[in-house]
Amino acid sequence: MAKVRDSAADRARQNIPVFAVARDAETIAMARNEPGLYWFLDSSGAVSRLYHALSAEGVDNPHWAVIDPSMRIFAVASLEHSDDVLRVVARLPAPDDHAGVPLHAPVLIVPRVFEPDLCRQLIAHYDRHGGAPSGVMREIGGKTVPVMDGMKRRRDALIKDEALLGLIRKRLETRLLPEIRKAFQFQVSRIERYIVACYESDGGGYFKPHRDNTTKGTAHRRFACSINLNAEAHEGGELRFPEFGSKTYRPPTGGAVIFSCSLLHEATPVTAGRRYCFLPFFYDEAGAEIRAANLASLQLSARPDPVPASAVRQTA
Repeated sequence: MAKVRDSAADRARQNIPVFAVARDAETIAMARNEPGLYWFLDSSGAVSRLYHALSAEGVDNPHWAVIDPSMRIFAVASLEHSDDVLRVVARLPAPDDHAGVPLHAPVLIVPRVFEPDLCRQLIAHYDRHGGAPSGVMREIGGKTVPVMDGMKRRRDALIKDEALLGLIRKRLETRLLPEIRKAFQFQVSRIERYIVACYESDGGGYFKPHRDNTTKGTAHRRFACSINLNAEAHEGGELRFPEFGSKTYRPPTGGAVIFSCSLLHEATPVTAGRRYCFLPFFYDEAGAEIRAANLASLQLSARPDPVPASAVRQTA
């Protein structure tokens, strides 16, 4: 571990961190995160079992697991070969070059979903009604619970105006959903939530890397959608998919980026201005069954408003 600590700064500069998993009380007591070296405190053994470092019978099998940027195991070696592992890692290409060819996240970008006037209407709706701080969903005690933590800094305004909802649905049905069906062979029949979200530079608006379907209350989600409403009026606030490199994605004003809710993604900090966006989730009738079955797991305050959860018309 001393050698790992000695090389931590170099690995941090290369964006190749080490995650150490500790189970015994003595190691847990002395574990401290530092650049290039981070700790999982695994007293239950859950992480160790996941990586076969702890058998079902409770036998320890400590080892190195080298994980590539796509979160796949690249190599495994015993701790006796620590020097060899560190040498191999030091010779690896930069994370963005690990595949040997340029990578592109499996996303769909569709321009001109909303016309400029509708974008302005949605921004005006947010400014008129104001936004409330937006939390994240966590699984706590068997319930999907909204919590406020440092994971995200964003404010959301719910859309309930029926006329405005009608305009949005018509654009989605005619300009976006057919493209999703063509690209992903997926028939969207339902939309979760109609909100205008705002990331402000004053508060360093951001959303750290996350997935959108990891709790019982969100397991029905299939595709996420981000429609920029003022892409030319802010700096930062782009989408990044870390498993596919450092490339960022920024659809034009009125344009959408669509991606699987299973993909790890983040909204980078807004460094100037305000980023306004429309952020629904899409799912189908199979997802609706999952949502209904899991509804009891949602804490009451986290249950969706019936208006933004309305079904959309099937596109033939």
